[in-house]
Amino acid sequence: MLEIKLVRENLERVKTAMENRGTAIDWNAFLKHDSRRKKVLSELEELRRQRNRVSDQVAEMKRNGENADSIIEKMRDVSTTIRGLEKELSEYEAAIDEMVMTIPNIPHDTVPVGKDETDNPVVNLVGEPPSFDHKPLPHWTIGEQLGILDFARAAKITGARFPLYLGAGAGLERALINFMLDLHTQEHGYREVLPPFIVNRHTMTGTGQLPKFEEDLFKLEGLDYFLIPTAEVPVTNIHQGEVIDASRLPIAYTTCTPCFRSEAGSYGKDTRGLIRQHQFNKVELVKFSRPETSYDELESLLDNAETVLNRLELPYRVITLCTGDIGFSAAKTYDIEVWMPSQDVYREISSCSNFEDFQARRANIRFKEKGKKGTRLVHTLNGSGLAVGRTLAALLENFQQPDGSVAIPKALQPYLGGLKRIESY
Repeated sequence: MLEIKLVRENLERVKTAMENRGTAIDWNAFLKHDSRRKKVLSELEELRRQRNRVSDQVAEMKRNGENADSIIEKMRDVSTTIRGLEKELSEYEAAIDEMVMTIPNIPHDTVPVGKDETDNPVVNLVGEPPSFDHKPLPHWTIGEQLGILDFARAAKITGARFPLYLGAGAGLERALINFMLDLHTQEHGYREVLPPFIVNRHTMTGTGQLPKFEEDLFKLEGLDYFLIPTAEVPVTNIHQGEVIDASRLPIAYTTCTPCFRSEAGSYGKDTRGLIRQHQFNKVELVKFSRPETSYDELESLLDNAETVLNRLELPYRVITLCTGDIGFSAAKTYDIEVWMPSQDVYREISSCSNFEDFQARRANIRFKEKGKKGTRLVHTLNGSGLAVGRTLAALLENFQQPDGSVAIPKALQPYLGGLKRIESY
């Protein structure tokens, strides 16, 4: 969340940032609560000073053998007033904190101002989309014809928007996971972790999913636990409430977990195939950085995610999200979009973000430099490296052959026992 001091002292800047985001904030309510808080705090501090002065006076009178009963009686009334003001102050501060928790991050100065995804500029275009002598088939048709994807049986088992992988389909998903994790751990310097897939409310709040996006989550009945929507949540919270030695920064973690999303409000969008599922696997990249170097780390993280697509020989583009399209917690985000031939469009396959200290303030993640007083908030970053199901979908579509088979890119062949082509089962 934003620092309350920053909001108070830079209100016009924050207002402009929210206008650029297209986010409506009730600033009148905020100012009303904050004004009342200041007034109550001033009254409270004056009464506390008065009580301290009288306490010293009473102590002096008792030492001199004087009767202080009348003064003590008056101070009982003051103490009662103080307790009432303390309660009132707490209520105003809680209301202000609740409002601040709903204010998104301030976009970085390099983020373009725009209203929605149509204003996102392309910053890099890599690879040539393949040409076909036939009309390219969508990945769900390819997968079903090859007998490696079965959405009908998945729907029977659970419901809509759940995948069932079979044979080479399951093998290809596993191969992609192992390939990505090996690349990030062996070449990019990430440390592999395997976190819980269920987290508590405090952890969800730490990364910004709560309180704003509760309807998008799967909650466990009878428990204040949630299935993770992304590994960003548990991995970022590894250092929740900790002070990290500055010599350890930057810290880089990678993992692959299932992700669970209700996709509330998305019905009618991408209802077929692997693009928008309630459950999917994703390889995640998470970094903890010094504030001074976090934007260098963002560029490095983006390069790490792009390397996956380059090795898999998939055409893609990189866009910068504008102020009207950037996520709630992010200060700057790059999206990587892979080419999908059947739709003749680029589709998101990775999102790489710098949250600056927005998440770290919520989760209380700090660092300390040797020989210096105090602590500072780290900057947190994360990115998909990559969404596995979407990568599989892109492979099926971009490497489809006229005979209905699918070629396997060279980088993946060692992970599939040397298999060069997936043919009908």
